[in-house]
Amino acid sequence: MKVMFSKISLLLMAAVLLLSGCGAAGSSNGANTVGAQSDNGGAASSEPSVSPAAGETEAKKLQVVTTFYPMYEFSKQVGGEYADVTALIPAGTEPHDWEPSAKDMAVLKEADVFVYNGIVEGWAEQALDSAANEKRIVVEASSSIELAEGEEDGHSHGEEAHGAESDADADAEHDHDHAAEHEEAAHEEEHDHAHEHSLDPHVWLSPKLAQAEVAAIQEAFAKADPAHADNYKANADAYIAKLQELDEAYKTGLAGAKRSEFVTQHAAFGYLAREYGLTQVPISGLSPDQEPSPEQMAEIVKLAKEQQIKTIFFETLVDPKIASTIASEIGAKTAVLNPLEGLTEEEAADGLDYIGVMKNNLEALKLALNE
Repeated sequence: MKVMFSKISLLLMAAVLLLSGCGAAGSSNGANTVGAQSDNGGAASSEPSVSPAAGETEAKKLQVVTTFYPMYEFSKQVGGEYADVTALIPAGTEPHDWEPSAKDMAVLKEADVFVYNGIVEGWAEQALDSAANEKRIVVEASSSIELAEGEEDGHSHGEEAHGAESDADADAEHDHDHAAEHEEAAHEEEHDHAHEHSLDPHVWLSPKLAQAEVAAIQEAFAKADPAHADNYKANADAYIAKLQELDEAYKTGLAGAKRSEFVTQHAAFGYLAREYGLTQVPISGLSPDQEPSPEQMAEIVKLAKEQQIKTIFFETLVDPKIASTIASEIGAKTAVLNPLEGLTEEEAADGLDYIGVMKNNLEALKLALNE
């Protein structure tokens, strides 16, 4: 944590220098910089430079900084023409291990609203503290949602081990062993930190839970820009209606499938599976860069054979070699199930968005579950 804090502090110092250097260019250049970055989650902007009069209007837009693609897309849908929305994490980038640059810190410091999901962005809280802005409104979009435990390997064993340690520490406390009390406190702190990171953040992959994130964003926009509160509400309602249609399509499309189990590259689809009566079998845990042990691989192969699973799902932003290995072992094929942690450049160029990708995911699941 100290290393992370020091790094972000250095980035803030660089950001201050960057802002000082940009100040001589005038405020309209700052607005254009944010506007250029706001297309990180989609195709590149081709808008011409604006006149001074138009620039004054542009400067009045709500300046919204988001983290990765779903937060960008939801914010863009709510903000409409009244918000200039920036995605810090570029298209084609896996967000779990991404960290902000000095330029990103400068953009964050000037934001009217900052939107993040929570847990995925482990750097967010320290970055917000370092790039302080009293007027900025911060939205943790998943904060109103009860998060579930993730399917992280070894989590249950860790709980048992912690319970044993707690019992031992309780005995030590009874004997007035202050050294043991200190050790107990350290164990508790370590466990709480691990527990936080074992919560599943992938709520955006449930069309139903995504509606709650959109509503949270809408409330923040209305607070930051009361003059357009009704516009943000109307935009949010219209988009939530589309998410409700998507939810119904999932309910209808997945009802009565031949099987409920599906094998996916990492444990991103727990909320989606729970919502529609499915069971995900993840090859790795909550983070896509976790690799399964040989024993886990053997268990997945055994289950896939028993359930006669014929499709192993992989992701667009992660190396599919492990999924391909399992597919080869059981004579299955591979297909994409997109966790929507970021669009590839090809997807952006094809005009795909959250709803389009989620519809593609539905079709992929329907095929796999009915083979």
